[in-house]
Amino acid sequence: MKDSDLTTEPLGQNLIKLISNLCFSVFVFSVLIFTVIAITYQPPDPWLESAPALTRLFTQSENATFKNDNSILKTGEDLIAAAAPAVSPAAAVNPITETVIEKSEEKITKMNLTSDCVDIKVVNCSDPRVLLAVEKFNLRVFKSIVFLDYRTPVNGSKPDECDVAWRFRNKKEKSWRKYRDFRRFRFSNGENCTYKVVHASGWRSGINARRPRNRLAPTRSGGTAKLSPPIRDEEINDTIPSLGSDRAFRKGKYLYYSRGGDYCKGMNRYLWSFLCGLGEAMYLNRTFVMDLSICLSATYNPSNKDEEGKDFRFYFDFEHLKEVASVVEEGEFLKDWKKWDQIHKRKVPVKKVSTYKVTPMQLKKDKSTIIWRQFDAPEPENYWYRVCEGQAAKYIHRPWQALWKSKRLMNIVTEISGRMDWDFDAVHVVRGEKAKNKELWPHLDSDTSPDALIAKLQGMIQPSRNLYIATNEPFYNYFDKLRSQFKVHLLDDHKELWSNTSEWYNETMLLNNGKPIEFDGYMRVAVDTEVVYRAKTRVETFYNLTKDCKNGINTC
Repeated sequence: MKDSDLTTEPLGQNLIKLISNLCFSVFVFSVLIFTVIAITYQPPDPWLESAPALTRLFTQSENATFKNDNSILKTGEDLIAAAAPAVSPAAAVNPITETVIEKSEEKITKMNLTSDCVDIKVVNCSDPRVLLAVEKFNLRVFKSIVFLDYRTPVNGSKPDECDVAWRFRNKKEKSWRKYRDFRRFRFSNGENCTYKVVHASGWRSGINARRPRNRLAPTRSGGTAKLSPPIRDEEINDTIPSLGSDRAFRKGKYLYYSRGGDYCKGMNRYLWSFLCGLGEAMYLNRTFVMDLSICLSATYNPSNKDEEGKDFRFYFDFEHLKEVASVVEEGEFLKDWKKWDQIHKRKVPVKKVSTYKVTPMQLKKDKSTIIWRQFDAPEPENYWYRVCEGQAAKYIHRPWQALWKSKRLMNIVTEISGRMDWDFDAVHVVRGEKAKNKELWPHLDSDTSPDALIAKLQGMIQPSRNLYIATNEPFYNYFDKLRSQFKVHLLDDHKELWSNTSEWYNETMLLNNGKPIEFDGYMRVAVDTEVVYRAKTRVETFYNLTKDCKNGINTC
């Protein structure tokens, strides 16, 4: 018996040890898995995609039409979170609402204005009841518009007409920017000797209420251009800021990116990399040194060649960027840096970083005046966006809210939408190279033929509606069959908005030292995107018109 007890006791102890070791191994393995997940976790992205997924999207080799299907181009004003401020503090204006109109009406009643209640032959446009009638009319008719302020009405072309100007914003635009309209109204008697609008002319028809401007604007080189448009958007201020005195320059802290492999790549790649650099500057609490010169990829140029020397301000809102981020133009920065080193024995402290593998976290406590990231390695080691990969993605958040489309392009969007009285539907028709590639998109060509479009759109859009078609179809008359069913509008129907007599043309010439620029492919897609975004009903190619997959066969 004793021998039996002696042999079973070690077996029980060994079994207990085996079980405890197994449990400990499971615990260690669980901790390891949790640690890996914590390290590799990517924070939520404004586009509801992980950072690696967007990196693949924005940096993949470009394919068919629009190159990576850049036919819809979203920027910050399309992605602003609900918590973001609706207006800039400097531009805060209380909108004209029914409550505001009622209060104005009470004040006018107390003024005891009198007039003979006879048929109106001559309207006193300065009578506050005229403006009140216009405000009521606009609020009732243009429900998609936020009216910000009005100017005092002026005489129209006939005794019973008045021209009225106001500033407004579309309700679908999440930015604080303001736009202008001025229209001509005809009046008759309303109830209780008030005025009533009996007719309103179209977009910018009230030319007497327009305020021409003859202000000269600074060019990139610092001089002034003699050319001045008849109407100028006074609210655009995208002048290049200066750093001020030598002392101000020396007190600053800067993050400087040298030009890398992203140059002359697609615009999506540029934005993904640019916002990485800007995000790192914000994380480091430094001013980002910014090269305003962009190389536009051949994708967007009719010549099918890369074009250098494009100004950032042609495409994006530099004024807004200056308001929400600390940036300095590269030329101004280099000039002040060189000036300091020439007149001071003690040079500016500079830390040169030769690889993206030096993380922003490692630079957080660096006290150098300038952190200079250099991207001299071969591709793909010299891409800016590599700085924000891996562990850095947990700390660097791309500031999408800082990047808006150019106000000059948005003025074109507003003009096109205004000409349709903000009451239109839109269809986005993707054709081009994709329609020709039967292997990847076997049905796209036939599904977007004029007859197929008519058959499908008739079930989605009411007849005789304004229909804006955003497309890369090169033949203007391709959609003529649709004109029998809808009031068709194409981007090229509005060519005068960027012709050599347009406000956009003159404004961009001022930025380009008096040299004209082309309304290129990226600008076209940007305008198309925003017009479609303002439509009441939107129809998409790969969701509504065809069963083909957006990125080719078997990718849905």
